[in-house]
Amino acid sequence: MSTAELTEARIRADLGACAGLPADEVEPGDALADLGIDSIRLMNLVELWRAAGANVDFPRLAASEHVEALVAAVLDAAPVR
Repeated sequence: MSTAELTEARIRADLGACAGLPADEVEPGDALADLGIDSIRLMNLVELWRAAGANVDFPRLAASEHVEALVAAVLDAAPVR
């Protein structure tokens, strides 16, 4: 998990690393709970994405049930490059 530019692929890779899965096994329709992404893991990801420049909001991300919604929320908060 690096501080590279935030893209859908990067976010899915971060989710996969947190869940112990390869990024290509993290699908847009996957439920975060099914991946084992609980509030503690999500908070770690929030800190990682903030370090990459995203102004992410924990409550908004916590309300995301699926990968697709979480990716959209993170990308909305990512800096424009």
